[in-house]
Amino acid sequence: MPTVHAAPSYQMRITLPPPDDYPREAVLDPYALTPGGTFVERRRQYLDHCLVNPAPNNTKTAYHELVRLAAGGTPHEGVFHAALDFIQGRNDCADFTLHSILRLLYQFAGHPRVSAPLWERARETVLGFKYWPDEPGIDSLCTWTENHYILFAAGAYLAGQLYPDAVFANSGHTGREKMLLNRPRILRWLDLRFRTGFSEWLSHVYYDEDLTALLSLVDFCQDGEIRRRAAMVIDLLLLDMALNSYSGVFGSTHGRAYENTKKWAANEGTIDTQKLLFGLGQYSGFDNMSAASFALSGNYRLPPVLAAIACDLDRSEMENRQRMGIRVAEAERWGLGFDDFEDGMVFLTLEAYLHPRTAELTLRMFDAFDWWQNSFFAPFQPYRRLLSILRRTRTLGPLARALEWDLCRNTREAVNVYTYRTPDYMLSCAQDYRPGYGGDQQHIWQATLGPDAVCFATHPAKLAGASPNYWAGAGQLPRAVQVKNVLIAIHNLHNKPALYVPSRLHFTHAWLPRDRFDEVLEREGWIFARKGRGYLALRSQQPYRWQTDPGPDQDREVIAEGKQNVWICEMGRQATDGSFAAFVERICAAKLAFEGLNVVYHSPTQGRLEFGWRGPLRQEGRVVPVGGYPRYDNPYVMGTGNGSVGFPVEGILIRAGDDRLSLDWPTAGREEAIES
Repeated sequence: MPTVHAAPSYQMRITLPPPDDYPREAVLDPYALTPGGTFVERRRQYLDHCLVNPAPNNTKTAYHELVRLAAGGTPHEGVFHAALDFIQGRNDCADFTLHSILRLLYQFAGHPRVSAPLWERARETVLGFKYWPDEPGIDSLCTWTENHYILFAAGAYLAGQLYPDAVFANSGHTGREKMLLNRPRILRWLDLRFRTGFSEWLSHVYYDEDLTALLSLVDFCQDGEIRRRAAMVIDLLLLDMALNSYSGVFGSTHGRAYENTKKWAANEGTIDTQKLLFGLGQYSGFDNMSAASFALSGNYRLPPVLAAIACDLDRSEMENRQRMGIRVAEAERWGLGFDDFEDGMVFLTLEAYLHPRTAELTLRMFDAFDWWQNSFFAPFQPYRRLLSILRRTRTLGPLARALEWDLCRNTREAVNVYTYRTPDYMLSCAQDYRPGYGGDQQHIWQATLGPDAVCFATHPAKLAGASPNYWAGAGQLPRAVQVKNVLIAIHNLHNKPALYVPSRLHFTHAWLPRDRFDEVLEREGWIFARKGRGYLALRSQQPYRWQTDPGPDQDREVIAEGKQNVWICEMGRQATDGSFAAFVERICAAKLAFEGLNVVYHSPTQGRLEFGWRGPLRQEGRVVPVGGYPRYDNPYVMGTGNGSVGFPVEGILIRAGDDRLSLDWPTAGREEAIES
């Protein structure tokens, strides 16, 4: 069900005054569209940037004070105390903040610029925290989504390692017991992520959290196997970012994204990390902690091959096919059952709350963990009696199947991602992903021509409120496919019964911010936009209108009424399509026919494309596969051994220029090399 609870508070209450020399106003960091400097140079620039900027007031604020401490500045102890208050209050995202305190205790123990009372309070807070839902206490912590799972499990392990003989006040476990409990959880999470990828695929929000947890393990875990495997999964997270970003904008399809993170590059949780590691992007400080963790890391070294892929901006075209995630229907293949709570927590990393196969297990966990009182699950409360009756009469499964389109809108199962990148634009799509299902925070497709110069279309779930809402997620997902620079997304809205988000808004809309492009014009039903040397053409089957009401969407939103609609997006660039005027002429002259939910489009670049709500995608009469992708299929990645990067993957070889990185999962082998 919902992934944000009612009226969350993610700001710290800082009551102590800052040091006398503490910066009062933010200094804007310029956006880097082209890479520059070495990692060592960029790290120094990042440290200097943090020194002259106050820490942002969010769940990640303490990381900036750690950087200030490492850079020779005087940290604001009020920030650390506010962070400890936040953890002790068991607020949602306390696990984000916890890792900053663990890094303080591990990396800066006894530092003369930190007072003795703060050290003691940090120790008490770590020993008193609730690390898993089976521990005592009623709260509204989210412990189970993919990023939270590894943050909690890694945090518990490292806390136990730090205080092996101490008794943790909340659970009664010793530190060694914490380590024994959480080691298999960590290894299982790492195994699924390496071999099958992420259910929160390509998330420019939650990759920041994953990276931070994994860097804590790489830097501080004394277990060599965990440390090596965590580094290998970091490698693949960064590979994902390198393959699916354009000039620092992680502008791909996403398993989880929010309105602001889709619209504005500076709000991406990974933008600071992109600039530090790849030299592209901006130190925005909006919602990032992994950049600080990379800057402070003593054990993780960025493989040059990953930066080379991210910065391979002059390649005329790059196609990336990538499969991520698992299907609940194939649970047994991954060693998952439907009785054990440990397996239940793995299903919840997919947010498979009321999937027909997991619903009974989930509700047993509700009972065992007092989740009925967790505000994340407030929508369940009105149905508690009904759910009890359904469980007793064994009709819960059939009802879950009947309402699966709505009740499983959060669930993120296997996805086939396609990204096409050129020097002037990038287009990305989750191919044929769950059409007709409700969506929660999934972002199905996006065209990116630069920071904030982006375009995507959705069906809004509701006008406001928690996701899914007007721009985040979807009321119902489209059937979307992509061939290189051309995308077709078909919306077929229905009025099936729903308990969570009924379908009440019968229109689709596109985000196309006029003010972020160099040129926008309209002809013959098409909207054309240019940014630099990159071009975009957008077409709606239904008549459209621009949002003209005052507000942030004015002249940026394109609305098309109707329960059925087809959106077409074709990209172009000066180097291959000539002038913008020539691009416009060719698109306008292209044959285009709609018949109900079927479309035939004679693309000037991809030829005759045929697609509908049913049936395959055809290009010049040939079926184009949009599913069954391997783990990776792109110019940089190949398998080890047999040369194929299958699914699941056991080993890969990453190459760019003379640089290479070999990762062998069965042996936890990680080897960098420069080819002679």
